[in-house]
Amino acid sequence: MERAQLTFTDMEYSGRRRRTRREEFLDMMDHVLPWDELVGAIEPYYYEGKRGRPPVGIERMLRMYLLQAWYNLSDEGVEDAIYDSYAFRSFMGIDFAAEQAPDATTLCRFRAIMSENGIGEAILGSITRFLEENGRMMRGGTVIDATIIDAPSSTKNESGGRDPEMHQARKGNEWFFGMKCHAGADAGTGYVHTVTATAANVPDIEEAHKLIREDDHTAWGDAGYVGIGKRPEVAGDGRLKDVDWRVNRRRSKIAKEYPEGPSRDFERALERRLSSVRSKVEHAFHIVKDIFGYRKARYKGLRKNLDRLHVLFASANMYMLGHAMKKESEARLRRQPLA
Repeated sequence: MERAQLTFTDMEYSGRRRRTRREEFLDMMDHVLPWDELVGAIEPYYYEGKRGRPPVGIERMLRMYLLQAWYNLSDEGVEDAIYDSYAFRSFMGIDFAAEQAPDATTLCRFRAIMSENGIGEAILGSITRFLEENGRMMRGGTVIDATIIDAPSSTKNESGGRDPEMHQARKGNEWFFGMKCHAGADAGTGYVHTVTATAANVPDIEEAHKLIREDDHTAWGDAGYVGIGKRPEVAGDGRLKDVDWRVNRRRSKIAKEYPEGPSRDFERALERRLSSVRSKVEHAFHIVKDIFGYRKARYKGLRKNLDRLHVLFASANMYMLGHAMKKESEARLRRQPLA
């Protein structure tokens, strides 16, 4: 997408003492995202524009959709933010002297196209291929984990009930109502390649076989995946039964089997080494839930929320890539000899 011509506002803002973190984040994402590939994933499902008013460009609508996802805004909220925020306007590439931002209704229709055609999953696939082709994602090992996404539990609504596709589940001493996001991440780099969603009461172990790539020979998981090798969907699969499942043992089990002393210390050291690999997927969860703010399901039903999760994890991968490239650039500058 061609950038808007430099305006007086741009010149005024360029004289500021410092840039905001929002501007730095959006500028980084603008540079690392493979826009041509993402637009290509949407193009087969978008309006042809043969009759009536020409549709808004795909990249512009995608940028608006991503702003909504990254900042967890409503349709009206992201439209208002574009008019209110210089950083948002710059990311969209809009010159208000010549054009206006797409309205909330247009974004709602675009989001419906994304959800109905499963384009979120296609975007995650495009990002995964991009990382693999550029040597950023390794093969052979996957880390699997799951996290709960809360959903509104109130029955004060038109139907008088809670979302039938969500469910309550207990974690520790707390009860949650919502869905569960299951993710498989590359063991070498932490980039997420597969995401699924279930009701919160579905055990982690039931989705594990869906998170393994065809060429994975090793998989890491927490104590929630104990006994996965005996599951029928794993033991009966010619490929999955040969996977080396490296699963953390339950702490209570170690304490029961080994007395206090060197033996227990050795077992705990082994568990820490497993956890050091397994924790890589938790960084992606941190980005989605804490940086992008997706701690509560945005829509009713699993399908729409899963589509948003695909986009968020694809964005989390590029967020991690952007920071990795920044560190690499800083390291190169430090290695350069002084003139």
